[in-house]
Amino acid sequence: MPIARPTGRIPEAAWTSGIRELTEPWKGALGCLGVAVFFAMTIGIISWQALEQPLEEWMLRGQASGMLWDRRRGALLLRALPMGRPLVSITVGSVPASEPPLPRDRCWQDSTEFCYTWEEEAELRISLQPTPAPGTECYSVRWTPLRPDTMMKDCFSMANVSWYGGASLCAQRWPLNSAESPEQPFVSGDFSKNPTGYGPVLERYFLGSTGVTVTVAPDVPLVLSLESHWHFCLGGARGPLHYVLCISPDITTAHRHVGTKLAGPARALPDTTLLWSPIWQYDGPAGSAAKIKRGLRSLAKRLKRHRMQEGVLALGEHGTATLATTDHVPAERRKRHGASHAWDPAMIFPLQLSITLSPYISITAPLFLHLLRDGETGYWLSLQPRYGGCSIPLLTTWKGQLCTRLNITNEAALRWYLSRARGLRHKLSATYVIFEGAEGNAFLEQAMSPPAELAGDQYAEMLAAALVTLGNATVISVGARSSHLPFFVQMRPLHSDWSHAGLKGLIPSTLHYSLLGYNFFIPDTVGGSLAGDTPGDQELYVRWLQIVTFLPVMAFGTPPWLCCDSWVLNLTRQCIQKHRDFVVPLIIKYSKEWLSSGYPIFRPAWWLSPTDPTAFTVEDEFLIGDEVLVAPITEKGQTWRDIYLPGEGCRWRDTNSARVFDGGTVIRNYSVSLEEMPVFVKIS
Repeated sequence: MPIARPTGRIPEAAWTSGIRELTEPWKGALGCLGVAVFFAMTIGIISWQALEQPLEEWMLRGQASGMLWDRRRGALLLRALPMGRPLVSITVGSVPASEPPLPRDRCWQDSTEFCYTWEEEAELRISLQPTPAPGTECYSVRWTPLRPDTMMKDCFSMANVSWYGGASLCAQRWPLNSAESPEQPFVSGDFSKNPTGYGPVLERYFLGSTGVTVTVAPDVPLVLSLESHWHFCLGGARGPLHYVLCISPDITTAHRHVGTKLAGPARALPDTTLLWSPIWQYDGPAGSAAKIKRGLRSLAKRLKRHRMQEGVLALGEHGTATLATTDHVPAERRKRHGASHAWDPAMIFPLQLSITLSPYISITAPLFLHLLRDGETGYWLSLQPRYGGCSIPLLTTWKGQLCTRLNITNEAALRWYLSRARGLRHKLSATYVIFEGAEGNAFLEQAMSPPAELAGDQYAEMLAAALVTLGNATVISVGARSSHLPFFVQMRPLHSDWSHAGLKGLIPSTLHYSLLGYNFFIPDTVGGSLAGDTPGDQELYVRWLQIVTFLPVMAFGTPPWLCCDSWVLNLTRQCIQKHRDFVVPLIIKYSKEWLSSGYPIFRPAWWLSPTDPTAFTVEDEFLIGDEVLVAPITEKGQTWRDIYLPGEGCRWRDTNSARVFDGGTVIRNYSVSLEEMPVFVKIS
C-alpha cells in the first residue's frame, strides 16, 4: 500500500487556533504600531511640503523678468532677471491662498502663457505680450470669475514701491502711497458731491518707482481702493479683471515706453494764445444783465488802471445765462444803436471774454418745461419704464438746484446743445467757452446701473469728442481718455488754506495732470476758490501766486488790490510779466516735444533721477521740461527749505544768487524770503 504524501496544507483547525494564539497577545502592540506609522507618514508629508516644496514657484519667465506664485501669502510676484530683484507683489484677494498653482498648468505646452483654474472660483491666464519698446517687457493678466458672486481683486503692495497716476483726489498726494480712499467705482467725479470720491482727471494707468506700469483694460467695470502705505486694489465689479503689467529698467523709461502711449499718436494743441492771458474771474453783481455789464466794465477799468489790461474776463454759468438775455448789437450798428441794454464787447477791450456752460438744466427752467410739454424727454438722461409708458427724467443736483442732464447719446439733443454753445459764443463775442459738469456718472451717483453706452466715464468721453467741433478755444472740466484732444482742462477747485486740499495739493495735482497727458490745464484761482481756515491770508496769496507763475495759465478770483498790500499788487505785475517772458516760451518749446513723444511738460524730480529713492517722494518741486526746477515754499511762516537737485552729473544755477550747484544733491536750509521764489536753471 503506497504511503500518502503530505499535501503541504496546514490543517484548518491548527491555523485558526494559531492565529488566535498570536493575535491575542500582540493585539495592542500591532495597534500602536499602526498608529505610529500613520503619524510618521503624516509628519513626513508635512515636512516635505514645508521643507522640500519652495514657497515661491515660477509661473512664467520672460527675458528680463518672471512671474512667480507666493504660496504663503497667495500673491503674484514679479521679479527682475537674472538677479531676482523684487519689482512688485500683487496679493490675490478672490481665490484661496492656500492652493498654489501647479508648475504644469493646462496650457504649459506654450512657454509664453500660463493658465490655472481654481475650481468653482476663478480662472487665471497670464501671457507675455509683444514688446512695446526695447528694454520693456509686458504681461497680460486676466482673471475670469467662474461664479456670479466672485469679485476679482488684485492688491498692489506699496512696500518699497512709490505709486503714481490713477485718479485725482480731494487732497492730492505725490506719490499716492499716503492717500486713502474707500473702494468705489473708478469714475470721475465732483468733490462737492463726494469729497472721498475720485476727481475730474483720471486714467487707468499706474506707475511704480521700480519701473512697473499697470494699465487696466477700458472695458473692465473697474473699482479702486487706496489704503495708505499698504496697497491699492483693483477690482472687476462682478466681472473679469484684465490689466497689462509692464517692466522697464527704471521709472522714467517705463513712462516713456508705456505711459506716453495712453492717448495714441494723434495729439493736438489747444489755443496756446491763452497761455499769455491771465484769467480774471468775474465775481461781481449778477442779478441782471445790466448789473453784469456794469460789473465787467468796472473790473476792466480797474485792471487798466493797474496796468494789467491784457487777459480774459471769465463769466460763470449763471452770469453767462443772465448776460445772454441782453440784445446783441452788430459792430456796424453799435454807434448808431446807443441802447444802454445792449452788450458791447468794446466795453472791456482789450480784455477778452470767456463764458461758461454745463450739460445741466434746472427742472424749473422755461426751456426744460417747454421741451417736456412737447414730449421731448429724450433730450435728457431718463429712466426707462419696465412695462412701457413714458420715460422719466433722471433728477440730480447741480450747484444747489434740482436738475436733469443732457442726454449725450441723443443725436438731436447733442446737435441742439452744440448749436446753443455756438450761438452764445457768437452773441456775446466770447473768445473762450468753458464747459463745466462733464465729470461723473449720474446713474452711479444714485446707485443705479447705467446703460451700457454710458458705463464708467463714457459720458465725459463722448461729450469731449463732440466739443472738438467747437474748435481749440475750449476749456473742459474733466479728463478721461481725452488728453490728446485740443482742450485746456480746468483744474478742480482748491481750499484757501495750506493743506493738501489747498496750496500743498497744487504741485501734486500739477504733476498728476501732466503725467496723465493733461499738460494744458488752468489751475484754480490764486489763493484758492473754496473757503478755507485762513481767509484773507496775504502770505498764502503770495506763495500761491509764485507757484502759478510757472504753470500754464495764471487765474485770479480775488484781485490783489482787494486782499493785500500794495507791494503784492506790484509783485503780481512782475509775476505776470515773468510768466509771459520766461515761462510761456518754455511751455511752447516743450509742447512740441509732447506732440512728438508724449513726454510730460511738467515733470517730477525722478524724471532726471529715476533710480534715486530720494526723488520718489519729492512732492513740493517740479521741473519744466529738463531745464528749469521750481522749488516753492508751501509751509505757512517758513522762510527756508531743503531743495533736492535732480540729475547726477547735471549742474544747476540759482536764479536768485547765481550760485551753481551739482545735481543729485540736497541744498540744506536754503533761505527764502516772502518775496522770493527758488528757481534753478540747468546749465550745460
